[in-house]
Amino acid sequence: MLRLSGLTLPLDHDAQALPAAICARLGIVRDDLREYEIVRRANDARRKNAILLVYTVDVALADEAEVLAQFAGNHEVRPRPDTDYHFVARAPEGWSGLRPVVVGAGPCGLFAGLILAQMGFRPIILDRGKIVRERTKDTWGLWRRSQLNPDSNVQFGEGGAGTFSDGKLYCRVKDPRFLGRKVLEEFVRAGAPDDILFEAHPHIGTFRLVTMVESMRRTIEGLGGEYRWQTRVDELELERGPDGHQRLRGLHLQDGSFLEADQVVLAVGHSARPTFEMLHRRGVHIEAKPFSIGVRIEHPQSWIDEARYGKFAGHPILGAAAYSLTHHASNGRAVYSFCMCPGGRVVATSEPGRVVTNGMSQYSRAEFNANSGLVVAIEPARDYPDGPLAGIAFQRHWEALAYRAGGSSYAAPGQKVGDFLAGRPSTELGAVTPSYKPGVTMTDLSQCLPGFAIDAMREALPVFGRQIARYDHPDVVMTGVETRTSSPVRITRGKDFQSLNVARLFPEGEGAGYAGGILSAAIDGIKKAGGVANSHPGQ
Repeated sequence: MLRLSGLTLPLDHDAQALPAAICARLGIVRDDLREYEIVRRANDARRKNAILLVYTVDVALADEAEVLAQFAGNHEVRPRPDTDYHFVARAPEGWSGLRPVVVGAGPCGLFAGLILAQMGFRPIILDRGKIVRERTKDTWGLWRRSQLNPDSNVQFGEGGAGTFSDGKLYCRVKDPRFLGRKVLEEFVRAGAPDDILFEAHPHIGTFRLVTMVESMRRTIEGLGGEYRWQTRVDELELERGPDGHQRLRGLHLQDGSFLEADQVVLAVGHSARPTFEMLHRRGVHIEAKPFSIGVRIEHPQSWIDEARYGKFAGHPILGAAAYSLTHHASNGRAVYSFCMCPGGRVVATSEPGRVVTNGMSQYSRAEFNANSGLVVAIEPARDYPDGPLAGIAFQRHWEALAYRAGGSSYAAPGQKVGDFLAGRPSTELGAVTPSYKPGVTMTDLSQCLPGFAIDAMREALPVFGRQIARYDHPDVVMTGVETRTSSPVRITRGKDFQSLNVARLFPEGEGAGYAGGILSAAIDGIKKAGGVANSHPGQ
């Protein structure tokens, strides 16, 4: 087969338009086109009165060699790449020995565990939280009764933070091995809709993710893997190897037990603060890294749809519209949208006495509001220079202030854009109703955001309003605070994927500072599973 890209068709084209366009582009007759498969479908909405669909397709032809020769040098017509996943190793026949351990059952740990299980290594997967159904009940306990379980919430438990999110399945990482395709195919096997295989910006949504992670857990267990829930790693046991360097010998768990291990995949999320503190205490090499701080901003989804799609707003192929915005403020700070959730709601909070926000949505993206992070970039050297864990202290400081500004009840502090720009507290809602549960207290967000962030956001909002109509409408609601755009630390690793100074420890995913979002975290998990397999004592 060959791959053909860059085919454009009108939004409402009929079923025969695509094969006709393939034939026209390749200069062949219809009988020469044996079959085709849509690989990617995107939309071009730059002209709102003439939105186009842009296709990439794999095609089988009567004479592919002749066509490829005719289009030699044309990057839009090329041989179909090999997108199959190829295992880098297999467990030896009859192998029995120390099983690799995966710490964390989020997207990264899930795929590290899955690939290790598929290779025959029967991994043990540890997570401080609960299975996803019990975790969901605990999360609803916060939303409905303001009761927070610090180990089972939007951030912690089966599926990780990705389960309570928009379920976005796209990223910008380079992927020459097509590992992202492996992720999508495994999700489809677990119950995801087939369209994630070709939509340019696929998503799944929380409710579907719940059933999918359950299905993948059963797959891993069926291959000999083992899960241990409500099991936090409290300490590493280290020893000196024959080369004089430190290496991992095992894990001390919260119940007082010891788990011997000579390969540990550390796939904790970006909110695993006690784990970061423990690693630093044990001398594991950690660096502070940049992240961002800001708010969640909510608009009626219909406003965003109209601004992005014009008369095509609400079209079933287009769905709920998303956006991406960036502004470089005069104080030197970058302001940008983050983790935009069309037709969703604002969620989060995972530590006692602190409030933090994030976004989620269902597969339908049918809820009334669009929400997105509106955040300001910060840097360790400038904003939290006091060591590798200073970013955690920075986050906690502003989250504690947000808790107090919200009324010390896990309600989040909120403010209307008009009041925010004018520098006055909000006392009532207008045309936009915030979605955060257990509730929003209208107040002044300057109580819980640094001054440089306030200044940069005030400058950026009118700029964004000129790009998306009504973005800076006075009644638009902002909810604070968004502090966990990415991990505040990087657990540095070498080319062999192991910690720079502790052999046998494999840091990966968002918490280690090497991914951002479900897909990139899952890809990192697959890569590290390969690294574990290649370095396994049985190989």
